[in-house]
Amino acid sequence: MDRKKLAEFLRRRRETLRPRDVGLVEGPRRRTQGLRREEVAQLAGMSTDYYARLEQQRAPQPSLQITTALARALRLTPDERDHLFALIGHNAPARFQRSEHVSPALMRVLERLNDDTPALVLSDMADTLAMNPIALALLGDQTRHTGLSRSAYYRWFTDPAERLVYPEEDHPRHSRTQAARLRAALTVGGADPRASRIVTELQARSPEFADLWELQEVAQRYGESKTILHPGLGRIDVDAQVLFTENRAQTLVVMTARPGTESQGKLELLSVIGRQQLTP
Repeated sequence: MDRKKLAEFLRRRRETLRPRDVGLVEGPRRRTQGLRREEVAQLAGMSTDYYARLEQQRAPQPSLQITTALARALRLTPDERDHLFALIGHNAPARFQRSEHVSPALMRVLERLNDDTPALVLSDMADTLAMNPIALALLGDQTRHTGLSRSAYYRWFTDPAERLVYPEEDHPRHSRTQAARLRAALTVGGADPRASRIVTELQARSPEFADLWELQEVAQRYGESKTILHPGLGRIDVDAQVLFTENRAQTLVVMTARPGTESQGKLELLSVIGRQQLTP
């Protein structure tokens, strides 16, 4: 049981909720940011004193029943719930075993996509396992990396070249997303020396990551619009949609541009020229 991190996580999650989010009445003179400790205790069916001691790092290890009740009271997502179990010292439900082998189902979909539709298969640790030709032309070969750098989480915070693909004004949003997804992967995937080493290395090498890690955010965020900077074609706006394997160990990310836009025209051009050097 990690009392310090548990206390921080409980407090952060409590502060993000409003009474109306959990069916409680919010009075006009309320000054507390988020829920009060007694409100969380009421929702979880435990004493206020016991919950307060959890946030004060003085409580004994909660039982499985209490852990489940806390997750329900704080309206945790499945990723956040599993993280809570891990902090308290209970085994979170194992969802999968990591593998370099690409899911045959995802591979079949990847091979059947249109030539002007970039797509790639990622592991939960953001290792790129497969790319179609237009994804290679759009993003470069992301399968070439080795060691810790196979993970896009690691490269984002340690390799400046990784950020050249996105406009500078989008970097803060991407950074926050990367940290939240890494925490989700670390929680869901169970004990993994490589995943733990990535976190340790990033905390030591990147002050930005260290600050974001302290936010205790946990999420698998996909399905977002993003702008990609291609060295020859410039800005290309795409919508990213995903298809997970059943255990969420791997993800197929498909990028499309809105019909009739300049970005769609650029993707169509890219599907023809591929990775050839563009001339002025």
